[in-house]
Amino acid sequence: MTDPRLPDWAVPPQDGFTAESLDHIPDLPAHTELIDGSLVLVSPQASFHTVTTFVLEYGLRKHAPEELRIRREMSIILDPRQRPEPDIIAIKATADLGPDTTAYQASDVVLAVEVVSPDSETRDRERKPQLYAAAGIPHFWRVEQSHGKATVYVYELDPATKAYALMGIHHDKLQLSLPFEIDIDLTEVEKL
Repeated sequence: MTDPRLPDWAVPPQDGFTAESLDHIPDLPAHTELIDGSLVLVSPQASFHTVTTFVLEYGLRKHAPEELRIRREMSIILDPRQRPEPDIIAIKATADLGPDTTAYQASDVVLAVEVVSPDSETRDRERKPQLYAAAGIPHFWRVEQSHGKATVYVYELDPATKAYALMGIHHDKLQLSLPFEIDIDLTEVEKL
């Protein structure tokens, strides 16, 4: 028997939640993710996370070509039991179906970015990259805090192994040619 003081979503269905059902669960906290059929609630974010996400989002928007759109805190449907919410994604412009969109398909995502927080270290370092790679997302960045500074680990999908290969580690400047020409001053994180 369920405790009547708990919301319905506090007790998962026998087979777990689905990506499709996530939009229809009443009173679900904002930014709830679905990983392996289980709901993952997000803790309040520290200033480093917020500022770093802002700097990267701004830099990506500034450099993104017309055929891509940059989105913040939007979920991706990877399969029926996986709907994570990266901090930033780059999607194909054709996937932007308007202001009521709540999630994008993995096939429309070109880049997923995760800024690691203490409560999400294992998910951001291990599980989410596995899921993104298995879904075929070509580029993944993991951003870590090192003494108050942002360090960006840049990965590219190896289509033969369906796993990410580390392409570089960036400390003060993020200068890349893939997935498009990017030049972001990471020291801005310390100035904001």
